[in-house]
Amino acid sequence: MKITDLAILFTAVFFPFFLLLSMHTGNVVDTAFVEMKYSAGLRTAIQDGGEMLNVNEAQSQEAGYESFKRFRADKERALETFSRTLYLNFGIEEDLQAQAALWWYIPAIAVVDYDGYYIYAMQSFTGPDGVESFRHTWSPKIPYAYYDGEGNSIHFTLDNVAEAYNGSSRLWYSGLQSELVGNTGIALLDKQVTFEEIRRISIVHAIQDDLAYYIERHNNLSVRNGISYTFSLPVIAQEEWVNTINDIGLMAFVQGIPIGDRYYNNYAFGGGRLVKTPVYFGSVDSSTGLKYYYRNTCSFPYDVQEAFSNRKEAAAAGYREKNCANSGVM
Repeated sequence: MKITDLAILFTAVFFPFFLLLSMHTGNVVDTAFVEMKYSAGLRTAIQDGGEMLNVNEAQSQEAGYESFKRFRADKERALETFSRTLYLNFGIEEDLQAQAALWWYIPAIAVVDYDGYYIYAMQSFTGPDGVESFRHTWSPKIPYAYYDGEGNSIHFTLDNVAEAYNGSSRLWYSGLQSELVGNTGIALLDKQVTFEEIRRISIVHAIQDDLAYYIERHNNLSVRNGISYTFSLPVIAQEEWVNTINDIGLMAFVQGIPIGDRYYNNYAFGGGRLVKTPVYFGSVDSSTGLKYYYRNTCSFPYDVQEAFSNRKEAAAAGYREKNCANSGVM
């Protein structure tokens, strides 16, 4: 057999494999790009929503000298802003059907308030006509409650203010932990270090447990809507959980969005007084091959390769800064 015949035979046999490999590689690149865009969009949305938590119209609702953390978290405004930014970044700001479909992939949102938290999750409703419908609703505020096994209870806050009930004397106490030492008959309030440890652990575990419950319940509802993906509370480092309760904040979980042959899963936390962290895109100018980074608020005709949370990360990855021509927002 001639060498040319062997070459033709080799090409005929292996070309389909090369073609499939090329297609799969292209799909992987496309999937990574979509995941990056979704992650940047989710991060921006949670930051925008978190900023709205402490925009209060009434002066009496602003943080006072008693506690700089004591805001009334404006969860409705935060949710509205989060949703609007998310729709915009996902490219569905004018597609009501796509917006409704997206919420099936957001099993839970939580707002961490000063003295309790809210969960925004899917609920099932049956109308007067007997037809079942689904929509997300807010839970009542859930207090940061702790029970010591001796009939006493304590309601924690995001700082060292507490409200306590002594089961023996049937008396209520409230104030700073340091002011309650020796006055309540509740041992935990007499130990500052232990109080702080139990406070943080109790708040984190309460939020974790309720999020896990609502996300698991979302599975039961989504199956009835034809979604086969199994939603679950992701594994998150304890340090990251503890950081979320340093101040009022917003957290969102996005799971199960089909992208190619994979699913997009992510979560994001945003603080109420968090200084908004800009998102930077790393791109390549196809005409010159030069690598640039710029704010996500800029618009350049480049292929986006990566996303960064600050200039230093982008520069370390080999990108040079490029300013917006018309806004100078860098």
